[in-house]
Amino acid sequence: MSYHRRMLVLAICCMSLLIVSLDNTALNVALPSMRQEFDASVSDLQWTVDAYTLVLASLLMLSGSTADRVGRRRVFQAGLLLFTLGSLLCSLAPGMGWLVVFRMVQATGGSMLNPVAMSIITNVFTDPRERARAIGVWGGVAGISMAAGPLAGGLLTETLGWRSIFWLNLPLGVAAMILTALFVAESKAPRARRFDPVGQLLVIVLLGSLTFGIIEAPAEGWTSPLILGCLALAALSLAGLVAYERRRVEPLIDLRFFRSAPFSGATVLAVSAFAALGGFLFLNTLYLQEVRGLDALHAGLYMVPMASMTLVSAPLSGRIVAARGPRLPTLLAGLTMACSGVLFAGFGAAQSVALMFTAFVLFGIGFGLVNAPITNTAVSGMPREQAGVAAGITSTSRQIGMSLGVAVIGSVIATTGPADNDVAWWIIAGCGAAVLLVGCLTTGTWAAASADRTAKRIAAEDRVHATRA
Repeated sequence: MSYHRRMLVLAICCMSLLIVSLDNTALNVALPSMRQEFDASVSDLQWTVDAYTLVLASLLMLSGSTADRVGRRRVFQAGLLLFTLGSLLCSLAPGMGWLVVFRMVQATGGSMLNPVAMSIITNVFTDPRERARAIGVWGGVAGISMAAGPLAGGLLTETLGWRSIFWLNLPLGVAAMILTALFVAESKAPRARRFDPVGQLLVIVLLGSLTFGIIEAPAEGWTSPLILGCLALAALSLAGLVAYERRRVEPLIDLRFFRSAPFSGATVLAVSAFAALGGFLFLNTLYLQEVRGLDALHAGLYMVPMASMTLVSAPLSGRIVAARGPRLPTLLAGLTMACSGVLFAGFGAAQSVALMFTAFVLFGIGFGLVNAPITNTAVSGMPREQAGVAAGITSTSRQIGMSLGVAVIGSVIATTGPADNDVAWWIIAGCGAAVLLVGCLTTGTWAAASADRTAKRIAAEDRVHATRA
């Protein structure tokens, strides 16, 4: 495939990321307007965000392995169609309950987009340096959505109402479907993986029960039978998932990947970084509009410094990873995200516009830097024929982090109110510190050697299994 054709494929894949990310960032600004129209509670707003991310997290690995099995372009096109249809239904939702249901339809389509697009990119860009730069562009698109999402969401909410936010996805989704049919070649793994219904069910039960328990705990009480039962069910589902997947020849979650220190580290980094992002967006949306009294447009403008720095630092991170490896951008990401949380929690950044914008800039730099190391580390050390599974696990980790961030920070807000949020900011600072620590431990020479051993061992085991089959 020529260089220009590869760039075109990258642009089409980035278009799918744009519509998904733009939808999420624009939606956050509109949450107070939804709350006012539907007389919704904080937990209702949490479910508006987490119903999407939970379904997405539950189905990403299935979508990634399915794309490797039946064809990446075919699954990608189906995802675009379903996401666009879900967006149309969301714009017509008559109440919060229906909105949550239609967000789940959106998420089902979204699960077929980003991990499959990343798998397509991984198989198109085979040169490690070129792949790292492509992933940097991918991260830059996430930054564009962060910059444009709050502004577009605020402007649309103030002029046409929050429902118009979902209209943004319709022309982009249709254009992406047409371009995919014209320019993206079909590809699949050389050997199909079997469907794992038991593993899929356990993942859904684990994520659903854990998130439900965290979101509903402020209203029900942490010691209520319902919440304790949900947390116990989550623990049992996790234990059952690990035990069951270890015995399967072709599991939904290939636990062998976690023998690689960089891959395991990338998974933890994804959960920590996106938990910080989910909590950051949810907390600031409510604070800026309900405590400071800003309208949706001005709340979006306040978020521009953070989003702009993500846009600038994401492609820079891709270039650094290509030239020097993932260690430097990972450590800088953890440091800046932690400092942002500390400025709010320890120095009262919310009371000073200048200090608030400084904290926003630091968070944007950190989040922009962390994405390329996560993605590059996750897929680079794995066999190419399992790129969809590896990308699916990493993307799932991102969505799990986002769900947990919204659930935990939302529970703190429901307990203390959006004005008294030092605890929430300390949690976000802790997520940044986790990125710093884990990045330090899993990006050195020893970690790289473990990734090499793991990739060779997986390839050898798969060859033996293929021969027996």
